[in-house]
Order: sequence, then structure tokens, then C-alpha cells
Amino acid sequence: MSRIGRKPITVPGAVKIDVQGSQVEVKGPKGSLSQTFHPDMTVKLENGTLTVERPSDAPTHRALHGLTRALLSNMVTGVSQGFTRKLIVDGVGYRAEMKDKTLVLNVGYSHPVLMDPPNPETKFDVEDRGKTIVVVGIDKELIGQICAEIRRKRPPEPYKGKGIRYENEQIRRKAGKTGKV
Repeated sequence: MSRIGRKPITVPGAVKIDVQGSQVEVKGPKGSLSQTFHPDMTVKLENGTLTVERPSDAPTHRALHGLTRALLSNMVTGVSQGFTRKLIVDGVGYRAEMKDKTLVLNVGYSHPVLMDPPNPETKFDVEDRGKTIVVVGIDKELIGQICAEIRRKRPPEPYKGKGIRYENEQIRRKAGKTGKV
């Protein structure tokens, strides 16, 4: 059996879960999330724990087992604690700032790049005098997508490392030109 799939998910007291067939809705202090899972996967809520069961050992069911459990765990964690992701803005003159709820990026273009949060639960914050962008929200998948879109505005280049990168990302650096021999 799947090691991830057979682990039970403990549900905190402040989180309410509604399971209706393959539709699962999770409500907590930070907001609510709902998702429809594959109809072959069985989600059960018993005594404050969520479990996922699969009908057979077919490769597709085995793959869906761990996936369904991981998505449910992320939903429970998101509505109870939330998720945070940090991006580093590196480069001379590169900076980020907030104007109301809009993120304004000055990253070497002739114009500032504006980004709005996609929903009310997602928030941007700027730290370290415009050198760190913090994205906070309840949906882990959406947070990752937003961070990828921000990074895509100016990805880090391999020679000087300038650009927008994730907090723990290692940039593979290249050697520049060598002088005349």
C-alpha cells in the first residue's frame, strides 16, 4: 500500500469537514476550500480523522491514493494554519513595493510590473526594504502558481544571479568571459 495514502489525517478542532461522495469541503478559521476527487477514491471521516481508501492495487488507483491524501492534508493545513512562500529580489535597483493590495515590481524594465492577488484569502507582503516578497494564503497549489508567475517576471540569470528567486533556491552560476591569453 501507499505509505502516504494510508496515513490518517488528524483534523484540528476548529476545522469542519463535509464529505459528500467525491466532493470534500473543508472550513476553518482562515477560510474554506472545496475540491472534487476521483470517484474511485473513498474519503471517510471518523472520530476526527480523515482516511482515504482505494478499491484495488491497479497502478492508477495506487497513484491516486497518495495524491488524494496529500491534497486533503494540504486543504486541512491551509484552512487551519495557512501557507507562506518567500521570494528574494536580487539586483542593483531591483525592488518590490506594495500599493494598497497590489504588488509593484521594479525589475529592470522601462515600466513597473503590477500584480494583484487572485482572491481575498491570498495576500502579498514586502520585507527587507523591498528585497523579500512574502506570499500568504490557504491554497498551497495557488500559492505555488502565484510565486511561479512572480518569478517568471524576471528569472535569475546565471552570470550575476540577478532576478527573482525562491528563498532556498540555488542558482547555478556560469563563468563569464575570459581575457585574452
